[in-house]
Amino acid sequence: MKRSTGQDRKITSKWRAATRAVRGGTWRSEQGETSEAIYLTSGYCYDDAHTPAARFAGQEPGMTYGRTQNPTVQMLEERIALMEGAEACRAQASGMAAMSTALLCQLSVGDHMVVARAAFGPTRWVTDNLLPRFGISATAVDGRDLDAWKAAIKPNTKVFFFETPANPTMDIVDIAAVCGLAREHGIISVVDNAFATSALQRPLELGADVVAYSATKLMDGQGRVLAGAVCGSAEWINGVLLPYQRNTGATLSPFNAWVVLKGLETLDLRANAQADAALVVANFLEARVPRVLHPGLASHPQHELVARQMHKPGSIFSFEIEGGRAEAHAILDALELIDISNNIGDTKTLMTHPASTTHSSLTPQVRADMGVGENMLRISVGLEDPQDLIDDLDAALRKVGL
Repeated sequence: MKRSTGQDRKITSKWRAATRAVRGGTWRSEQGETSEAIYLTSGYCYDDAHTPAARFAGQEPGMTYGRTQNPTVQMLEERIALMEGAEACRAQASGMAAMSTALLCQLSVGDHMVVARAAFGPTRWVTDNLLPRFGISATAVDGRDLDAWKAAIKPNTKVFFFETPANPTMDIVDIAAVCGLAREHGIISVVDNAFATSALQRPLELGADVVAYSATKLMDGQGRVLAGAVCGSAEWINGVLLPYQRNTGATLSPFNAWVVLKGLETLDLRANAQADAALVVANFLEARVPRVLHPGLASHPQHELVARQMHKPGSIFSFEIEGGRAEAHAILDALELIDISNNIGDTKTLMTHPASTTHSSLTPQVRADMGVGENMLRISVGLEDPQDLIDDLDAALRKVGL
């Protein structure tokens, strides 16, 4: 197997984002295949006994075992790193594997972390329930408030963690300010960038140390496979994250890696088109419901910050209706085109009720503190004609008397 000549860093550094998404991390075997090959193998054979010994000792490059390396997975890792502007990337079995790995690989008993309170439900479950079992404490703060981050710092604080835009409240964290504060105090900043991806936001350029992803979402883009990724410096990825991952096994399958590779080829086109459509739908809803939480609307309290740190505000947003869970479920049941689904980032438009799905594992009090009410619905806008989506939403709202 050989890498295409385009993988020389002197050449890839000249490529623009769209080119990296299509060409980055491409390896070719002696067959000269156009599409990346899927290497479905768990292990590797060697010509002599010296070779595996040298590879396991880190003295020679090469494959050793499927839990640590696979050619298809490494192609994905190289491509995501190029797109993100990172020195290194390690793929994970899922988005939550990426989040938990990014935290557990660097936290130990007695350590403390600060987390933005508005976050994906399972992420808050990890910080609120799992980490304390291992003697790791977490303080949840309003991620929009820099003073709250400052006040939460303790002598044993090791990590800042936040997602922006946040799921599903669409809170926006000032990446440069919060990550700058972390660096001043020797704290590692970890940013969940799944709602935007590198097509719309690049946290490393704004000072983040680590970027984590659910590649299941926009990177795949068609709801086919689970995948995750963590990006950062080569020193941190190889010295801190890799030993944890290698020995705990949150390994991405080669097939899933291949599917995400194919998704990345169209990520820029999809992310931008879906973001444009989402803004059209949000403008319609703003005239129909009490509150729309879309960072691209002038009514969003952090609209100016969004313009500074994001290329576009993304394809996912939330809105609040009159009533509660019964009315929210009635709207979902009245939809004809839009699918009821708790996934996001698909080419098909999806809608869910966060309080009873993605954030149902949290207590009512935690949901209230986050701003996830029973009257909230989250929509992930796909590639359909936005007017068809508007017609479907309008008919559903009318059917339930809203």
